[in-house]
Amino acid sequence: MLNFNFYNPTKIVFGEGRLKKLNNLVPQNAKVLITYGGGSVKRFGVLDQVKDELSKGSREVLEFGGIPANPRFDILLDAIKIVREQKVDFILAVGGGSVIDGTKFIAVAAVADEYEGRERELMNFGFTPVPVDGAIPFGTVLTLPATGSEMNNGAVISDGEDKLPVFSDHTFPKFSILDPVLTYTLPPTQVANGVVDTFIHTIEQYVTFPVGAGFQDRTAEGILQTLIEVGKTTMDEPENYNARANLVWCSTMALNGLIGAGVPQDWATHMIGHEITALTGLDHAKTLAVIQIANWKIRRTPKKKKLLQYAERVWGIREGDDDARIDLAIEKTENFFNSLGMATRLSDYDIGADIVDKVVAALEKHGMTQLSEHGDVTLDVSRKMLEEAL
Repeated sequence: MLNFNFYNPTKIVFGEGRLKKLNNLVPQNAKVLITYGGGSVKRFGVLDQVKDELSKGSREVLEFGGIPANPRFDILLDAIKIVREQKVDFILAVGGGSVIDGTKFIAVAAVADEYEGRERELMNFGFTPVPVDGAIPFGTVLTLPATGSEMNNGAVISDGEDKLPVFSDHTFPKFSILDPVLTYTLPPTQVANGVVDTFIHTIEQYVTFPVGAGFQDRTAEGILQTLIEVGKTTMDEPENYNARANLVWCSTMALNGLIGAGVPQDWATHMIGHEITALTGLDHAKTLAVIQIANWKIRRTPKKKKLLQYAERVWGIREGDDDARIDLAIEKTENFFNSLGMATRLSDYDIGADIVDKVVAALEKHGMTQLSEHGDVTLDVSRKMLEEAL
């Protein structure tokens, strides 16, 4: 097992009806800014429930809606201005990963006085923590299980065709309320996105190379097996509480640092997928399903040992030679994505061969020239994966 540091201070409040704990979680005299997205939290009454709970204290409550599916820097600047001018001292993100990601950037940028007027520079540090001393404290009410942003310190912010990571030890939520019932109204395509996003988050930390991390491997395998068991069920039966509860918890646990501690990590699929989303607008999870299959087909040799472990432990594949078992594991994974209505070819989304040069150019622009757990995904290898994905 590799050396590691592990830190996660987020309090999780999980289960049906736990929104009623909100009054005890947000400081009583706070000036609170509620952040949310495109309006579904209004249509389905979640925002009203949140405001009702907050009204039980002596709080002043403001709202900022309209954070899009890929949180845009220019829109977040408007929220940062409100936080500064109104002296907001607590933010509550109500929504999915994009709202939470956007809120993290708002929280850290609003107190970075030395960056006032040049907040864009906070997006230039990549996976290095941004150099700030604090952030506005914030909590979350999760309505879409997918990204794990409700229990980690990372965010991805969009600026034109750039999708850039932002990290800080100050951007862990103080708490996150995870009520599976609040996710019942999600459209099937968003549920499928959540299943696949969680699956790939797990894969990126698991199917790399062995380092003797038995706990991390077994936990990752448990997440993957659970997703396979409940993925189709939670789409077909959106009010099946147990199925949806398992999806919600898998999504959170897949990217809160636990299964990634002490193991090599890949993330090539995510980096390439981000560029496709930025260039085409295709849903993040849909890009992942396409690129992950291509990744394994092109890079089966450096991933051979963990692919064989994945084949046996996740899919129960024990017969045949090594190549046959790997082939079948890839096929079963692709079939699983397809069963959720998730395509695994770019052409299925009317994206043609011209995307290859555009993505490779974007990867080069953003310094993504040695991706993966081995640093062996050069621009040439990325090109091969994209061509395989067509």
